[in-house]
Amino acid sequence: FRTIAAHDNMVAINNALAVDLMGQVAAENLGTRVFSVAGGQIPFVMGAWLSKGGRAITVLPSTAQGGAVSRIMPTLPPGTAVTIQRNCVDYVVTEYGIAHLRGKTARQRTDALISIAHPDFRAELRKEAQKLYWP
Repeated sequence: FRTIAAHDNMVAINNALAVDLMGQVAAENLGTRVFSVAGGQIPFVMGAWLSKGGRAITVLPSTAQGGAVSRIMPTLPPGTAVTIQRNCVDYVVTEYGIAHLRGKTARQRTDALISIAHPDFRAELRKEAQKLYWP
């Protein structure tokens, strides 16, 4: 972490499989289906976080399976490893925009992530968020 953090304005850009509405990033597996290993994501995210002026960016397309599934989901599937914990996530980017999560409340995180989800899934995500996170 220290070597990465020693560089001012460090930007780490990492890919993800999915992000839940609290901002937890899954980049290794979904449920029991393994796609990859974490590799250098954790050191680069933390190094960028600690870098003066640094940013950690997680990128993913808004959908999978030809648009049938949202990659921003209410909760990660059971068995999914969380690669980057929600409190360490800085920016999440899809083709629909940028969600800045660092230092945000649960509701602010949820709203920001729904705003960058594919438009076809936003209403359902909002409905699930209201059930899960605020009555």
